[in-house]
Amino acid sequence: MTKREFTFSLIICTYERPASLKRLLESVEKQSLYPDEILIVDGSGENDTRDLFDAHNYKNLRYIKVEKEDSGLTRQRNYGIGQSGDVDIICFLDDDIVLEREYFAELITTYKKRPEAIAAGGWINDETVWQKVEEDYKPAFDEFKIDGYIRKLGQRNVLRKRLGLLSDKPPGFMPEFSHGFSTGFLPPSGKIYEVEFFMGGVASYRKSLFSEIEFSSYFEGYGLYEDMDFCLRASKLGKLYVNTAARVFHLHEESGRPDHYKYGQMVVKNGKYVWKNKNPKPKLKARVKWYGISYLLAFIRLFNYLEGDKSGFADFKGRISALLN
Repeated sequence: MTKREFTFSLIICTYERPASLKRLLESVEKQSLYPDEILIVDGSGENDTRDLFDAHNYKNLRYIKVEKEDSGLTRQRNYGIGQSGDVDIICFLDDDIVLEREYFAELITTYKKRPEAIAAGGWINDETVWQKVEEDYKPAFDEFKIDGYIRKLGQRNVLRKRLGLLSDKPPGFMPEFSHGFSTGFLPPSGKIYEVEFFMGGVASYRKSLFSEIEFSSYFEGYGLYEDMDFCLRASKLGKLYVNTAARVFHLHEESGRPDHYKYGQMVVKNGKYVWKNKNPKPKLKARVKWYGISYLLAFIRLFNYLEGDKSGFADFKGRISALLN
């Protein structure tokens, strides 16, 4: 058997989502490049997830049930890293992801094509409609153009654009006032793009990176924005990329998520923590923009509620509570 250029572990941190996890593992089994090791780090209180592995034998898989003191996304990730074997790359996937067949082959290839890379993320197919256009195409006000592609901005970003609050940085880079474009604004070109951050649910890192930094213990439970925090700290140590040929579907499983009030609080509280870590002393203009955008997004959730979204009011209250504290 030919020795692989890069060996890699897959770590999946899960919490009471056995059906979603089974669906993900079925897509892992179909991969053209299979992980050298799969670690399931389970923080569930019930045994349904463990029972999944009694019913089916997955190649190279090890199941780990953690105690309460090691549960929560960041703790489970750090625990899994400590349990991983002698590999070059550690990959993470959220348990509500489904992979396209070449995901790992394309993702791991990033490290060959970009030898300086210390981390690489995949590309999420979220059903956004992208359109290929000519180089001289002039986008409409509600369109976003990048690398020969356009997509709609969406209601929130159109409003921010009208108010002069839209990011002036490429996707995956944080402006001084935070609230940048996510890597979801990178087009399906099949190219590799340099970034400062990407989504932790479709992520990979050189294992050597974890000898220098780890996922922050500040983020508890659901761990919103812990991936951005980690990536921004990692970007000070080396280059990060997103490979848009490494594709997945994110099916947004609702179970295991916090209630909408707590989620709203986390959006503001955790978002501010990450922003201030990246920009400890932002200029007055940047501070005004951060608070302006945060209040704007909170009131958009209130309007969502008035339009029939039952979760909107609790989300709004959580955001306002965090902004006033």
